[in-house]
Amino acid sequence: MGQVFLLMPVLLVSCFLSQGAAIENQRLFNIAVSRVQHLHLLAQKMFNDFDGTLLPDERRQLNKIFLLDFCNSDSIVSPVDKHETQKSSVLKLLHISFRLIESWEYPSQTLIISNSLMVRNANQISEKLSDLKVGINLLIQGSQDGLLSLDDNDSQQLPPYGNYYQNLGGDGNVRRNYELLACFKKDMHKVETYLTVAKCRKSLEANCTL
Repeated sequence: MGQVFLLMPVLLVSCFLSQGAAIENQRLFNIAVSRVQHLHLLAQKMFNDFDGTLLPDERRQLNKIFLLDFCNSDSIVSPVDKHETQKSSVLKLLHISFRLIESWEYPSQTLIISNSLMVRNANQISEKLSDLKVGINLLIQGSQDGLLSLDDNDSQQLPPYGNYYQNLGGDGNVRRNYELLACFKKDMHKVETYLTVAKCRKSLEANCTL
């Protein structure tokens, strides 16, 4: 009986510590989701601003090229649809999000020289990407789901980020800027989706459907 009473304070402390860790985890998730939502909105605005400067025929041609082309980050293995996203573990979603954000650290710096419409947002985006990368890394380290196992495809190195976007052929800077902004918007949407699902899973909500 005495041992039971001795164990009770230990169990209570353990319970409070666990509850505190869960609250801190949710706080970090809230910050990460808020930041990527802001980045996604910035990406949409920058793309729309640039798209608005194009002639109708030019816009149609660039859209056709983009649909047939691919983004540098497409080499990162990620869920192909909503069903696969929902089946993925929290750690897998966090890890993919980390790599997607990391893949834009260098290209985001080229936005400042791409178009005058982008100058006012470029430095802000680079800083927010760096902050978000740190936040996602903290979420990965604090996850209670165990260690992430990488398959061979997921551990492959990406090609040099700068070379891909700077060496696009065709219409030169116009095509490069269009694909750079379209890919950035696409990837920020991905990260927003992955972090939102991961956050929902960690909050133990009953319904985390997209």
